[in-house]
Amino acid sequence: MKRIVTIQDISCLGKCSITVALPIISAMGIETVILPTAVLSTHTQFSGFTCADLENQIEPISKHWKSINADFDAIYTGYLASVSQIELVKKFFQTFGKDETLRFVDPAMADNGKLYAGFDDSFPKSMAELCGIADIIVPNLTEACLMTDTEYPDSYDEAFIRELLLKLAALGTRKAVVITGVTAEAGKTGVYGYNVQTGEFFNFSHKKESSSYHGTGDIFASVTLGALENGNSLEKSLKIAAKFTVDSIKETVKNDKDKTYGVDFEPVIPELIKQLA
Repeated sequence: MKRIVTIQDISCLGKCSITVALPIISAMGIETVILPTAVLSTHTQFSGFTCADLENQIEPISKHWKSINADFDAIYTGYLASVSQIELVKKFFQTFGKDETLRFVDPAMADNGKLYAGFDDSFPKSMAELCGIADIIVPNLTEACLMTDTEYPDSYDEAFIRELLLKLAALGTRKAVVITGVTAEAGKTGVYGYNVQTGEFFNFSHKKESSSYHGTGDIFASVTLGALENGNSLEKSLKIAAKFTVDSIKETVKNDKDKTYGVDFEPVIPELIKQLA
């Protein structure tokens, strides 16, 4: 059985980060090890949440794993709360990253043209350095712009996205750079990517859902990695992830749930397993 480790926070209530990655990737038949960077009572869309920083545990846990010769087929990072956490993840890549280890980075730090609360202008530069030693990165448009010092556009076309992909590739990412949530065509959203090794661009799109929810990016990244580790190509993995994310949103709308909690991905997992088969 393959084994991956995901490094991000745990939100005890509200579906995002490890609370999403662990059940989804495990359901896809892959052992999922967690290295939590913090524990929150709820995700940050709730008011009054508590947060216990676990940064001081990252290095001791890593040292223990090294002492017992633990190894991983992939290292998957999501939300990292500080520049110092990024530095610790770089060390983790060096310690556990073998030639065959897939380093998969979701630089979760911004959306809709703005950094998340709590980050300053120095954070994107540090995240860009982490992306530069990754194999595959999956930023959204805002994150891609911030990491490449590109002004966030009010509107854009495919030429702009291709130029942005090349700027991302110049960071040093080894295999592929992917921009998620790209809306280059009215009424649609999709993914644009660039294969660093072949120099080829690729993209696909689907109907844009009217509802949006916290945590969908984490679902998309988790399914993409799970599909990759099941032997699928990157393009097929991204398509599987997009379908699962859209189907989960539709399930949530059908149930008319409070948007605060995140998407109802659990009932859709059987369909995901069928796609893998």
